[in-house]
Amino acid sequence: MAEPRPAEPRLPARVDVAVVGAGPVGLYTAILLAEAGVRVVVLEQRREPGTQSRAIGIHPPALAALDRAGVAGDLVRRGVAIRHGEARRRGRLIAPLAFEAVPGAFPFVLALPQRETERVLADRLAAAGVVPLRGVQVHQLWQEPGGVHVRSARGEVEARFVIGADGARSTVRAAAGIGARVREYPDTYVMGDFPDHDLSGAERRAVLYLERQGVVESFPLPGGVRRWVVRTPRLEGEPTAVALARMVEHRTGVGIDPAGNTMLSSFAVRRRIADRLVSGRIALVGDAAHEVSPIGGQGMNLGWLDAARLAPLVSAVVGEGLGHDATRRLERYGAERRRAAQRAARQAHVNMMLGRPLPAPAAAVRDAALTRLAAHGRWHDAVARVFTMSELA
Repeated sequence: MAEPRPAEPRLPARVDVAVVGAGPVGLYTAILLAEAGVRVVVLEQRREPGTQSRAIGIHPPALAALDRAGVAGDLVRRGVAIRHGEARRRGRLIAPLAFEAVPGAFPFVLALPQRETERVLADRLAAAGVVPLRGVQVHQLWQEPGGVHVRSARGEVEARFVIGADGARSTVRAAAGIGARVREYPDTYVMGDFPDHDLSGAERRAVLYLERQGVVESFPLPGGVRRWVVRTPRLEGEPTAVALARMVEHRTGVGIDPAGNTMLSSFAVRRRIADRLVSGRIALVGDAAHEVSPIGGQGMNLGWLDAARLAPLVSAVVGEGLGHDATRRLERYGAERRRAAQRAARQAHVNMMLGRPLPAPAAAVRDAALTRLAAHGRWHDAVARVFTMSELA
């Protein structure tokens, strides 16, 4: 006889804040609120945490924000600190890039699979006394003068404030009546994780291969693994590790072992930025607020920076109410973070343009410009700050 499933935890009737979404941004948001003494519940429709590596790059400003929640040290110990990058073409070094001049305590980009990042954040949240309630899909929410009602098949929660961290197709955004303009890009990619191989001493470097057929990106991960991202002529419905390995070797000359593949995915690129990030007692963070191209690894980091700005404002609303001053501060948050998302989207667009197939004369001009930038100290440091999101902090 099969053992009965344990009873699912009941939803609380009332809380200060309901965070919808238990991805890395939702978990971090809840940590900040819980450690500020706010009664918070996290509602997540997935029954189990994610197992894929997915997003891997944590940038210096986000590490500084995560440090305020006491998790940066644990993340750094688990990850790979990328302190150097380089652009190559046809086996030739075009431009080196070093991150030592990036301001702050974390002059590097940390590479860590998203599942590990979420595990660290979930452990920290549990230490603060909060465990996400899983299998809760929000169907409806509506505002009243004193709070927000959140309804699901599991029951209803009344919260004084709701934060939507539920991804690009956000239920919270839709229920709040917030529109979001979408721009589709022609760029498509395949990515996969493979056993690492010697890259001529660059085993802890990020490498961009700006090849004639399109960019190939390569990033080290913990455990002797490397992430490969390849621009493709069209969206691959069913990518294979063998085909990806062949593309990498054909374009770069680097051989990778398809038998060791541990993650494989294809994706297209879109930009989606919410018309506003705040509506009364509802606010958006992360992909619910702004979806930008994964090329450059900005999305998850933008969400953490959103949360770092929003959490103190929401804590004040819980303690003092939603008066005129609090409303103005929330609106200012929305406008500032929306501008940050627009800057990030422009940077992502530049990143994609650099990696698109180019005729030989145009590629030569691009390569020469990158070489000159890398050789000039001031411009080199400015580029390093842009690529590590230091300009968006």
